[in-house]
Amino acid sequence: MLHTLGLLLGCQLLGEITARGFGVAIPGPVLGLALLVVLLRIFPALAEQLRSTTTVILAHLSFLFVPAGVGVIGNFEVLLDDGLALLAILTLSTVLSMLATVGTFLGVRYLIEGRTT
Repeated sequence: MLHTLGLLLGCQLLGEITARGFGVAIPGPVLGLALLVVLLRIFPALAEQLRSTTTVILAHLSFLFVPAGVGVIGNFEVLLDDGLALLAILTLSTVLSMLATVGTFLGVRYLIEGRTT
């Protein structure tokens, strides 16, 4: 389990180093996840080694949301003061994200169907 956690955290660390070192606008954990995907494509047997540890992590994923909940309660006065504006921003950003996802899906589908026919 320690080797697996070391690999996961190492990928995240390399992603952070890359993002901060080169000033990339992509978050470090996202770059680390991309690195992990590349490693899994290169070494398919690695997926089976990661499975037991990642299953345990995913089973207890809800614990990772506790600090976020504490942060919200700790800044409750911000919610009281700017709650309506935050709700509007969250709603708008969610709708825009969904539209961007649909647009990307339709664009990729158009490109794929255009190539196969």
